[in-house]
Amino acid sequence: MKVIIIGGGWSGVAAAITAKKAGAEVHIYEKTDLLLGLGNVGGIMRNNGRYTASEELNYLGAGDLIDIVDNTARHTDIEFPGHKHVTLYDVNLIEGNVREYIVNMGINIHMESRVVDVNFKDGKIFGIYLSDDTYEEADVFIETTGTTGPMGNCLRYGNGCSMCILRCPSFGPRLSVSERCGVSDIQGEREDDILGAFSGSCKLAKESLSKEIQNQLDETGVVILEIPKEDVNYDKLATKVCQQYALKEFAENIILLDTGHAKLMTTYYPLHKLRKIKGLEKAKYVDPYAGSKGNSIRYLSVAPRTNDLKVNGVDNLFCAGEKSGLFVGHTEAIVTGSLAGHNAVRLSMGMHLLILPSSLAIGDIISYANEKSTTREGRKQRFTFAGSDYFKRMKELGLYTTDKSEILNRIKKLNLNDIFAQKLL
Repeated sequence: MKVIIIGGGWSGVAAAITAKKAGAEVHIYEKTDLLLGLGNVGGIMRNNGRYTASEELNYLGAGDLIDIVDNTARHTDIEFPGHKHVTLYDVNLIEGNVREYIVNMGINIHMESRVVDVNFKDGKIFGIYLSDDTYEEADVFIETTGTTGPMGNCLRYGNGCSMCILRCPSFGPRLSVSERCGVSDIQGEREDDILGAFSGSCKLAKESLSKEIQNQLDETGVVILEIPKEDVNYDKLATKVCQQYALKEFAENIILLDTGHAKLMTTYYPLHKLRKIKGLEKAKYVDPYAGSKGNSIRYLSVAPRTNDLKVNGVDNLFCAGEKSGLFVGHTEAIVTGSLAGHNAVRLSMGMHLLILPSSLAIGDIISYANEKSTTREGRKQRFTFAGSDYFKRMKELGLYTTDKSEILNRIKKLNLNDIFAQKLL
């Protein structure tokens, strides 16, 4: 049984791991030269409700990527405004560590392999066409192409191509497999009838900052610097994809996190203004390179799907990551990818597809985000374990906890412990 995964970000890799564990032959097709996509410039895990979700993954049998992140951490159990028990992993090491792990599992990786079309007939995908004119068939397909790109979307809904880690000019535009199958994608919205949202952070070369700031980042993982009052911009918070960081503290201060680079927690910031702040006089952007004026635009291509992550209207296509909902974050990508990969194998065997119950944070966010995507107001929301409305929901429902034994007991009561580690074929 063969599974093809289109996109090698966090969700695509997570899907590959669970599909492989279930016994499938697994192939990842990634258009760039790096796995993990935004994971190469992300760096934040386990903050707030993501801690709960991470431990749920561990006990469900899909904690592989969580373990790699923990072992690639620069800082653990730190705090910054609105966020507790945070892990910051090293973005310069994570991709190599993940790649090595999945290669050792026997997962087939095809880099710089861009899918340009699908062979779709009578409600089913039979194969994919690549930009080099090759054709590959499989039994089940999983789309994890994300929702950013091509360049024209960043120009139309943002401030132009920001030269981000996705590098559309070099490796080609994103393709929506679901739309190639005739399925109308959902698009996230923001105020004033504008589609999409800006990615929520930038990266500065840590070496370009003052020695004092470098030392504090190395020691504590966090630096907070006050923004001159004339440069404070509260309006920019509403444009962020990462609404868990849309707090006034992030408008009134420069918040830097040590992820190997210095992660700057804002969508973009004019360099000439940034350099007015003490210690940042020689600051330099490393992602996106146009961090002075913009960032990537996301949420322009979400597939309508059921809570088992199967795409509506296509018999053998699943989705995960941002492609599966208005989700924010690596943990959210990993949980959706893990379910999609496992269910891909179940589908091929004629088994009932797994829907995770709402008594688990993972199950609840998947179903809740799906329900909300059907309304215009819901399409203006973003769903993350780390903050905003969904983290409030987690706490109200009693889903948020850092007690590992409590999380394990919830999963045992459902007879789901190690479900993603079971070999089905």
